[in-house]
Amino acid sequence: MTGKLQHWFALSEKGAKDLVKAVIWSFVCNLGLMLPVSAVLLTVSHLLGCLEHGVAAMDGFWLYTGSALAILALLFILHWFQYASLYLATYRESASRRISLAETLRRLPLSFFGNRDLSDLTSTMISDCSSLDQMFSHYIPQLFASVFSTLVIGTAMFLCNWRMALAVLWVVPLAVVLTAGSKKIQDAFGAKSILYKRAVADCIQEGLETVRDIKACSRQESWLSELDEKLAAMEKGSIHSELATGVFVCSAQAFLRLGLATTILTGTTLLFAGQITFLYFLGFLFAAARLYDPLGMVLQNIAATFSAKLQIERMRSILEQPVQEGAENFSPKSYDIAFDHVSFAYRKDAGVLDDVSFTAKQGEITALIGPSGGGKSTACKLAARFWDAARGKVTLGGVDVSSVDPEALLKYYSMVFQDVVLFRDTVMENIRLGRRGAADEEVVAAAKAARCDEFIRKLPQGYQTIIGENGSTLSGGERQRISIARALLKDAPIILLDEATASLDVENESAVQAALSHLLRNKTVLVIAHRMRTVAGADHIVVLEKGRVAQQGTPQELMEQGGLYRRMAELQSETSRWKLGDSV
Repeated sequence: MTGKLQHWFALSEKGAKDLVKAVIWSFVCNLGLMLPVSAVLLTVSHLLGCLEHGVAAMDGFWLYTGSALAILALLFILHWFQYASLYLATYRESASRRISLAETLRRLPLSFFGNRDLSDLTSTMISDCSSLDQMFSHYIPQLFASVFSTLVIGTAMFLCNWRMALAVLWVVPLAVVLTAGSKKIQDAFGAKSILYKRAVADCIQEGLETVRDIKACSRQESWLSELDEKLAAMEKGSIHSELATGVFVCSAQAFLRLGLATTILTGTTLLFAGQITFLYFLGFLFAAARLYDPLGMVLQNIAATFSAKLQIERMRSILEQPVQEGAENFSPKSYDIAFDHVSFAYRKDAGVLDDVSFTAKQGEITALIGPSGGGKSTACKLAARFWDAARGKVTLGGVDVSSVDPEALLKYYSMVFQDVVLFRDTVMENIRLGRRGAADEEVVAAAKAARCDEFIRKLPQGYQTIIGENGSTLSGGERQRISIARALLKDAPIILLDEATASLDVENESAVQAALSHLLRNKTVLVIAHRMRTVAGADHIVVLEKGRVAQQGTPQELMEQGGLYRRMAELQSETSRWKLGDSV
């Protein structure tokens, strides 16, 4: 049972068990609400008996007063347990759900993120999770509980008088069928509404990320016009979705109230025929009124469940993705990185690397060069298992990296990529990310080695200054140097550098290169560069062109061979002499 609930509703094992408890307590509460009906009937019966025998009606006053207070106390206790099983358990499962999603996302290959919109993932983590919180605290448990309590109360009615029970309950299956039969229509409108909302989120996020370019190109009005159109479409889609749900639910609830009319007509007929007593008639009227309220909620909850099912499927599409796994205990005998006939593509029929083979040896600097789009950055990321090769294998110390847990593998890597990622935290913590638990003195030493110390101390709070999102308050060169300081602090045996000095001026580039030279000693270094002078001191150069190895060897060997490497070196030599005003 719990396994099926886990699958249907994307719950944890404990969440599924808590859902069962919530259903049980809601079911007990629904039955408990029949106690006041019973108390009223007993009171009316007592009053009628007193009138018939000429006894004072106050004789049983304290008995019935005490019974009423006992019923209120019992209902309070039942609802207290229901509240704990519904809301408190839902909040715990909500936290567990978000952590589970985050853990799954953490272990997914980067290829997954390349195929999903960031705004879509954000909506799943925030909006969908919030909607599911409401569903599990208000809809699902009450839905099941109402179904079970209706069956129990209906059975009791049939045992008392099958004709009155039929008059009360005949509308129930028809109302449920009317609501359930609208599932396809509600799903269609609900799916469109989700797409419209995602389009708005995409547009807003794109505008925030590219606001400088939008303003620089005077495209504000165009972007706002596009946003207005998408907001209008989202509003229209939401109205249609709500209307489709409301029409069927309200129609079913209105139809359900016909049961009161048939109950009154049937009860009146049987009463005048002398086949039931007035007390029986009154009891069925009270029971019908009490029964239709939770049944109305059932119909509403069915519609809400249809809507939430789309969000559950979106969440399950993440949770059921195959994650990257492997050995957690990994101690390589050497730090040689070898590509053995590796092929890779981000999308089908769009290959990036094709039959690439080379070795980056420990203690040497291996440079990847070549035209843009040749696969240099992709090769670096495959080496760190950001993706897994489609064919061939990448090994570290002779061990296939795809057989090693990514976190165990990445302990041996320090990376400085062209696209620097910083967090909205202090400068100190952004650098300390390289090695958790590093002392402040070690962080400062790494910053000095990366030539960060001078500009950091000029910040308002120095190392304790909180930088903006992704370091937006810093220049490109400052962000790059903090990234280098992070790598220096980690001091891993394998270094991946992707245009590590691209954003630095000449003076800082020379200083950072001196720091990097100290860092790179006796380590496996894989460096990507476009400037020939950056890789002039490399031990081994691999020239990648259109995803294939065009050449490889030492700089001297490649210059003697001619080919692409020599042509690139000569072209850069020519462009270095170019100045403003030269004819094109």
